[in-house]
Amino acid sequence: MLGILKDIDSIMYYPILLVILGFAALYFTMRTRFVQVRHFKESLRIIFEKPSDDRAVSSFQALMVSTASRVGTGNIVGVSTAICLGGPGAVFWMWLLAFFGASSAFMESTLAQIYKKKNKETGEYFGGPAYYIEQALHSKFFAGAFVVFLILTYGVGFNMLCSYNLQSTFIEYSFYNVKTTPYIIGAILALLVAVVLFGGGKRIVHITEIVVPVMGILYVLASLIVLIAHASIIPAVVKMVIHDAFNFKAIFSGMAGSCMIYGIKRGLYSNEAGVGSAPNASASADVTHPVKQGLVQMLSVYIDTLLLCSATAIMCLSSGILPSVKLSGAPYVQNALATVFGEFGPIFITVAMILFAFTTLIGNLYYVDNAVAYLNKKKVPGKRTMKFIHVICVFVIFAGAIIPMDAAWALADISMGLMTLINLPACFLLSSTVINALKDYEEQRQYREHPIFKAQDMGLEGLDCWNE
Repeated sequence: MLGILKDIDSIMYYPILLVILGFAALYFTMRTRFVQVRHFKESLRIIFEKPSDDRAVSSFQALMVSTASRVGTGNIVGVSTAICLGGPGAVFWMWLLAFFGASSAFMESTLAQIYKKKNKETGEYFGGPAYYIEQALHSKFFAGAFVVFLILTYGVGFNMLCSYNLQSTFIEYSFYNVKTTPYIIGAILALLVAVVLFGGGKRIVHITEIVVPVMGILYVLASLIVLIAHASIIPAVVKMVIHDAFNFKAIFSGMAGSCMIYGIKRGLYSNEAGVGSAPNASASADVTHPVKQGLVQMLSVYIDTLLLCSATAIMCLSSGILPSVKLSGAPYVQNALATVFGEFGPIFITVAMILFAFTTLIGNLYYVDNAVAYLNKKKVPGKRTMKFIHVICVFVIFAGAIIPMDAAWALADISMGLMTLINLPACFLLSSTVINALKDYEEQRQYREHPIFKAQDMGLEGLDCWNE
C-alpha cells in the first residue's frame, strides 16, 4: 500500500501538478500585471482595517485563520525534509513557487469573497472554492468533489502528518521510546485539540489571532540569532542554493526525487497557494470590496514561505551541519539550533513545534467545519453531528502520531494535489471576473480610501452579497 501511495504521489506532482502549478501561477501573474508586487504596500494598509460590524470577522482575523493553517510544522519539518531529501536547491524552488503563487492566492481569495454567502441567522459570512465552482461554473459534481478532498486533506492527511511531525521532534530526547512515546504525545495533542473544538468556533478565531503572530516572531528571532552567529558563511549558502537549484543534470536524472520537485511539494504543502484552503477563511471576512481580502491573503504566502521557511532553510544551511536522510525532519533543525543555543536548541524547536502543530490543527479543522456545512446543504449540522465529526477528527490526530513517516507525507501530498487539480482550473475559468474586480478596485482607489463593490456594476447576478 505504501508503494502504491508513493507511485501515485510521484506521478501526480511530475508531470501533472508541475505543469498546472507553473502555468497557473505565470498566467495569473501576467493577467494581474504582477499584483503581488504592485499592490504589496496596499495589502499592508488593508490588513488592519476594521469591519463595519464589531462582531464580524475582520481581514486580519481571516488572515490569521488561514495563516494558522499555512504556518505550521511545514515551516520546520517540511523545509528540513526538502533540503535533506532533495538538496539545498529545493529552497530556491520554494521561493519561486511562493512569489508567483501569491497571484494564485489573490485569485482564489477574491473569488471566495465575490461568491460568499451570508448566514441570515448569525450574520456571519462563509464560502470557498466549492461555492464559486457551484454558482459560477454550475458544477455541483466538482464542487462536491472538492469538498470531499478538502475534508480528506485537512481532516485526515494534514492532521495526521502534523501529529506525526510533532512527535518526531521528541526523537532527540533520551526518554523517547518508539513503542510508547508516540502514543503518549498523540493522546496529549488530541486531548488539547478536543478542548478547543468543543469550546466553539469563535474560540478558534480568537486563539489563532493571538498565538500565530507570537509564535512566528519568536521563531524568526531564534533563526536570526543563528544567522548572525554564522553570518560569514551566508553568502556561500545562498550561492550553494542557487547553484544546486539550476543543476539540471542532477534534476532531470532523477526528477521525482530532485530539488525542484521537493521544493514544489514542500512549498505547496507549506504555503498552500492555489490549493483552495485559504479561500474558506477569506470568505468569512467583512470587507467593502472582494479585492481587499485577495490582497491581504497574498501576505499569508509571503509570511509563510519568504519569511518563515527561508528562516528555517538559511538557518540550517548556515549552521555547518550537513543535511542527510538520517537528519530529515525536525532533527536537522534541532541540530542547527544546537550550534548556537546548545541543549536549549532542541527544546526551543520542540516548543515551537507544539505551538505550530496546535495552531495548524485548529486552522485545518476550521476548514473541515466549513466543508461539512457545505455537504449539509450549506447549513451547519446539529450539535450532536458536529460533536461526532470532531470526535473522529480527534481520533485521526491521535492515529497520525503512530503511522510511518512516508505514509503520512504521501497521504497529505495526494489529497492536497487532488484539491489543487480542481481549484486551479476553476480559478483559470473565472479569472476574468477577478480581473474586472481588480480594475474596479484600482479605479475607485484613485478617489476614495475604501472602494465599494457592487455586483450589478460588474454584471454579476444571483449573488448573496454585494447587491446593496
